[in-house]
Amino acid sequence: MPPVHTGAPVIPGASTPSSPDTTAATGATAVGDAPEALAPEALAPGRPGYRRMSLALFAAGLATFALLYSTQALLPAISDGFGVTAGQASWTVSAATGALALFVLPLSALSERFGRTRTMTVSLAVAVGIGLLVPFAPSLEWLVALRAVQGAAIAGIPASAMAYLAEEVRPKALVGAIGLFVAGNSIGGMSGRLATGWAAQAWGWRAGLLTVGLMALACAVAFRVLLPRARFFRPASLDPRAVGASVARHLRDPLLLRLYAIGALFMTVFGAVYTVIGYRLVEEPFSLGQGVIGSIFLIYLVGTASSAAAGQLVARMGRRGALYLAVATTALGLLLSLSESLGAIVAGLVLITAGFFAGHAVASAAVSRTAVSGRAQASALYQSAYYLGSSAGGTLGALAFHAAGWEATAGLALLAVLGVVSITLYGSHAARAERRIPARAAAAR
Repeated sequence: MPPVHTGAPVIPGASTPSSPDTTAATGATAVGDAPEALAPEALAPGRPGYRRMSLALFAAGLATFALLYSTQALLPAISDGFGVTAGQASWTVSAATGALALFVLPLSALSERFGRTRTMTVSLAVAVGIGLLVPFAPSLEWLVALRAVQGAAIAGIPASAMAYLAEEVRPKALVGAIGLFVAGNSIGGMSGRLATGWAAQAWGWRAGLLTVGLMALACAVAFRVLLPRARFFRPASLDPRAVGASVARHLRDPLLLRLYAIGALFMTVFGAVYTVIGYRLVEEPFSLGQGVIGSIFLIYLVGTASSAAAGQLVARMGRRGALYLAVATTALGLLLSLSESLGAIVAGLVLITAGFFAGHAVASAAVSRTAVSGRAQASALYQSAYYLGSSAGGTLGALAFHAAGWEATAGLALLAVLGVVSITLYGSHAARAERRIPARAAAAR
């Protein structure tokens, strides 16, 4: 059984031996302690295969987010096309993220048996196939159903990718590799929404969805061609009892539970904001076109930079410091978004995006580092919580907007930010209490 952790998140690649946030303070066991992680064949910058691996998983991350959120920038157009409310149209996003949350754990178990690369390849192929059918959905019900199936297929990618990186990449390079995968997520989300917005403005929302499907097809081909074979994967049993025991171990780990909650709350903010922002900008006093609204998602480039810089933030500020910075940045962005100035709203979105992606990179890398066994299940539980947060944020954010406008959506997001602060403060308190125990025992002797 892995040790119980009560301290701050442990981020691979961070060099903070003298900090009170150290691994010793939390009782965490580093991934680098695993023999396979120390093998000379493990991937690292400058070594053969590392660039191909980075590009392959970047392409997978790009396709994943482009497909998963392909309808988000088109929600106002979908509402008009089917004659439905914002809350009803939001289910085209929430159904996909909710199905992903439900299926990520079962598919991660399959990846333990059949391999990370095979699971990712099959999942991406099915998701792309569904993506090419989605534009032809005859009704909202069909569209939601197809999106749910697509989300279930996508579920095989994120947890398997995190486990693949934890097994194949040297510990000191792990945070950078995960940052690049998350960066692919952000660019996928940006390019998918940008492409759908302008294609929808020219030819309608169905053409926008078809554009994303074709883009994801190209990414899937690049992923399969570039990805190096797994060298350290060892097949595990599909025994449900073994999987259940692994899940139970992770759910008894206080640090992992806090990381799962942090991921869910960050994604609640992000899901609420980006599901609703199109509705706000299409209305008075802004009255922006679908293409311009899609271009708003160029802000995702900020997320690419902040997620890739997460390792440097941790090295300079410590893990909790990086989380506090991410939270403060997100909260400031939400407050700016309350303005009636388009410039202030865009600035707010920049800060929200930077804070979210930095916080997500910190938390997800900590999960990969903390779990010393059953890494696919540990990553799957994080992804499940993360996308449940997205599903809840999208639906609740749309309902709040329909009931009381943007102020209600921003208020909901600020409550989620407060939750992240509370969890991180509790982790700081728990770490200090854990350090005091040995000190008291020494004094008693």
